[in-house]
Amino acid sequence: MNRRTFLAAAALGTAATATCAEPFEPRLTITLNPEAPGSSRGVFTGSDQSFPVGLGKNGVLPAGSAFRGGYSLLGRFRINAILSADRFEMTDRLIEQSGKPRDWLAENLFANMSSIDFDGDGKGGEYGNAFFGLEPVDSKAKQPFHFGEYKGTFRWYTYAIHGTRDETRIGKCVTGGCVNVSAETVARLLNGTKLGDGVLVQKEGEG
Repeated sequence: MNRRTFLAAAALGTAATATCAEPFEPRLTITLNPEAPGSSRGVFTGSDQSFPVGLGKNGVLPAGSAFRGGYSLLGRFRINAILSADRFEMTDRLIEQSGKPRDWLAENLFANMSSIDFDGDGKGGEYGNAFFGLEPVDSKAKQPFHFGEYKGTFRWYTYAIHGTRDETRIGKCVTGGCVNVSAETVARLLNGTKLGDGVLVQKEGEG
């Protein structure tokens, strides 16, 4: 079995676990503080070991809102995709929306997204080592998330937790809205999360 077939088979085995009909029990809780971003933290349920995070440069939006660039969205979410250089998991519904075959996405999507130079410094890798898509659980707002071309490269635009090439961004309000984490935290997330896991994103003092 080659790498692409293995990744596709792994995704088929896990896609069925992501269902919003399941009771919501967060695997992760991320608490954001736009006024003191250095105190923004994430934690695995049942653990007392937290990790620092970066958040949107414009602050946060309340649960139930439509996502807007520069703002981190609060609320309840499920992980609907896990993308890295050697892992591809995505819900069947998203794969259908992409208009691409599963094996093509497994082989190309994360590499494509990682190659894009958003800040114009001549380097890619803006998503670090992995990207965890977040789907709102109970928001009725029309979300702008979509697959499509960006500067000629096919990518996915969505709210997510992901790594970063520049770890000085962590603990600051500097992102396009997504939650940034360190390479060390990415490794923990890859080992400790699966498709369909719940993620609670809340504002400090409102949890």
